[in-house]
Amino acid sequence: MATPSSTAALSSVEQWRAEILRRVAGGERFAGMYGTGGRDECELSALLAAADGVQRLPVVVAAGADGVLSYAALSTEIEAAFWYERALHDLSGVVPLNHPRLEPLLLPRGSGVAPPRPGDVEVMEPLPSHEEHGPADVSGRGIFTIPFGPVRSGVFESIEFLVETPGEDVPHLNVRPHFKHRGVAKRFETLDVRDGVLVAERVEGIASVAHALAFSHAVEVLSSVDVPPAARLVRVIFAELERLANHLDVAMRLADAAGLAVATARFSWHKELVMRLTSRLCGNRFGRGVVVPGGVRTGLAVDPDVLTADVTALSRRLAADVRAVMNTASFLDRLRGTGHLDAGLAARFGALGPIGRACGYDDDPRRVRPYDGYRDLPAPTPPEVDSCDAVGRLRVRWTEVETSVGLILGAARALDGLADDRPGVVVEPGTGYATGWAEAPQGEVLYGLELADGRIRRCFARSASFHNLALFHDVWRGDVLTDFAFIEASFGLSYAAVAM
Repeated sequence: MATPSSTAALSSVEQWRAEILRRVAGGERFAGMYGTGGRDECELSALLAAADGVQRLPVVVAAGADGVLSYAALSTEIEAAFWYERALHDLSGVVPLNHPRLEPLLLPRGSGVAPPRPGDVEVMEPLPSHEEHGPADVSGRGIFTIPFGPVRSGVFESIEFLVETPGEDVPHLNVRPHFKHRGVAKRFETLDVRDGVLVAERVEGIASVAHALAFSHAVEVLSSVDVPPAARLVRVIFAELERLANHLDVAMRLADAAGLAVATARFSWHKELVMRLTSRLCGNRFGRGVVVPGGVRTGLAVDPDVLTADVTALSRRLAADVRAVMNTASFLDRLRGTGHLDAGLAARFGALGPIGRACGYDDDPRRVRPYDGYRDLPAPTPPEVDSCDAVGRLRVRWTEVETSVGLILGAARALDGLADDRPGVVVEPGTGYATGWAEAPQGEVLYGLELADGRIRRCFARSASFHNLALFHDVWRGDVLTDFAFIEASFGLSYAAVAM
């Protein structure tokens, strides 16, 4: 659920870097990295995930004689550090020396504005827009760049993909997510935890419950409280309903890309029923306002028997539509081999959620580092996988849909007749640091939370969308422009949660 504290800060950046490399080589997963402050010195924090939790390794880097904050980049040794170090450079001004591609990621290129420096109380200046695209990576006869986005037809979040192509093949693609930068890290600062969970719910709107859970887990460790049994089960129900809605959305988008009007309508309908059920249970279609530090705001608004009947009926109807679409040759032909991700890269990178599981890499916190009602219910079984492509990712999602239905029904049964039906307990957080996590539909959500006298000094919110989108460059070998909609939909990510 959460890890109460980090190890003591190491005495030098060289020691810190060596310790990270040693632990990753020993099997721990590089799960994130961020900076706090950043003028004359900046505290770097690396997050490493193991079976027993997520631990922070901090170190302070000081400015050199030239006034620059710098250290030897981790990206040269750890592929997963690539985007984290670019984000660190954007937000805290720290330079990872010898980084393979230190271009702006979260802030506009050439904005000329000082970094916002999360964790250092200050007023953040507005960031002017800038249209410079940066250098081309591919050259040759007939090569040109297509700037796809940031505004597209349909309901898509703003992001720009720079596609370098001779006309159809895609030898290189670059991602520019800064159009969605919202200054979320700064927004957390100075809030108390009751307001902090409201911001957490809005970091990634389609995974509101998962973010509220990860944030609340960190607060609960710092407050030394145990969530009551009923609240733990209610949390599972809303988290799994959120997973159902997201996976159905991915199926809907894939069917739409293939021009399957009936399948698109059917999966849209199933998703709508899930969101209406969520609204009946709590009054909000996205499950917002349910999870609070210490438990849940209130119990279910309908009887567990009603929930069981609705979910069972939904599962039965959905199963028929899944069988139909997964036996449609024209649909499967568009997915097989499309957006193939190398299994070795997925494992080294620590690919999260369905993207990692489709490649045989599974570090599901519900099973490996269980929290809330997942400790009392049967653990999710790793799916059987046979491909690392778009169809493999969809098959993983269908397996997870079945698992989610089982977990919801199990939690509803366990709620019936519980002696302790309290919705929560009072939390009184003081000063300290903790990490908290939860499994979102996109994969692991991870929070690093530092409190001072009950108020947030620094909150690092890492979505699976940020971690996994860095792999989007690596799945285009042999694919063409018309595969874009299928690959993007199969990833199932939220761009708002990337450029926070």
